Amino acid sequence: MSDRVVAAKEPIKVEVQAGETYWWCRCGRSKSQPFCDGSHAGTAFEPMEYRASKDGPVFFCQCKHTKKEPMCDGTHMGL
Repeated sequence: MSDRVVAAKEPIKVEVQAGETYWWCRCGRSKSQPFCDGSHAGTAFEPMEYRASKDGPVFFCQCKHTKKEPMCDGTHMGL
């Protein structure tokens, strides 16, 4: 179980708050996308810490293949 799972082939818009910490799911197995719920247990993946620098919307990657973790970079369009 070391392959990433494509949770969705589009980003998810999340309203974040400055100073808050969010744990982005890297494995794609979480039922709480785009955030970690511990489903990575037994895999080579760990969640990624994201600390919001300002209030507002951000677009988290859900395909898990972005080169700009944890943000969407459009990679899902080629999957």
